[in-house]
Amino acid sequence: MKSVAVIVQEGAEPFGLGSLVEVWGEPYHPEDDNPVFDFRVCTPRPGRLRGRSDYDLVVERGLEATLDADLVCLSPKYDFLDHDPAVLDALRAADARGATIYAHCSGVFEIGAAGLLADREVTTHWRYTDRLAELYPEARVRPDVLYCHDGNILTGAGAAAGIDASLHLMRDHFGAKVAATTARRIVVPPHRDGGQAQFIANAVPDCDAETLGPLLQWIVENLAEDLSVETLARRNHMSARTFARRFRAETGTTPHSWVTRQRVQAAEELLERTDHSIDWIADEVGFGNAATLRHHFARVRGLSPQQYRRRFAG
Repeated sequence: MKSVAVIVQEGAEPFGLGSLVEVWGEPYHPEDDNPVFDFRVCTPRPGRLRGRSDYDLVVERGLEATLDADLVCLSPKYDFLDHDPAVLDALRAADARGATIYAHCSGVFEIGAAGLLADREVTTHWRYTDRLAELYPEARVRPDVLYCHDGNILTGAGAAAGIDASLHLMRDHFGAKVAATTARRIVVPPHRDGGQAQFIANAVPDCDAETLGPLLQWIVENLAEDLSVETLARRNHMSARTFARRFRAETGTTPHSWVTRQRVQAAEELLERTDHSIDWIADEVGFGNAATLRHHFARVRGLSPQQYRRRFAG
């Protein structure tokens, strides 16, 4: 992936555009050794665009900027059901030549209008998932996730989830180390577990809610330890049932799923940075043996540890 084109239109949502610029439009940072992209912002009719907030945008490139882009992004806009035919044609052309198409938040409706959602697993902001399923019944709408990546189509749930989706794509193309470095620069976690439900049901936690933050940090630093629910519950002075319930409430996922994800992420970094055996890495991150590591790694990443190492090592 070398070139990125972001399509912006009237009523542009500033945070949506900003989250794309933050990941894909950064210059080179020697301390990070980050990849730099041929980054282009374009629009159907170049010139001044009405912004969503108290400022407008001036975009000088037309949609020809998408013609050879490896990644075509749709920045969200206020009137997300108003589709420009030129944009739909650009999306169809990008799909036909195999480019990756990423719709931030409500931008997925434009992919649907272009006829590209058939049998695709997709998501959007939780406010709009029912509408998306109603308008495009041929799509498989996931209302409970932060992003979906199905073939060459990537969709994000909205707002901050746009960064999650971009970091996922960065990880998919350049490996865990590059994604983690990008996340550190933005000051966000490289991967958030859970789904949209955690933000809907518990948007404002009780003031006296007990945080699991210190425990989560301890887990990340001690992945080779026994991290069973019973052990973690004792460490946090709770019953196993209460701990499991509190853990899901605060993280949106189960202790086992969260720990497994952290172990896989640690294994990714060791596969990239070292030439240690799979058995050594499995023991180091707490999986115990290579077979268990391979099982969880393939389920989470969709490829084997050896394939991952060949793709991203060095």
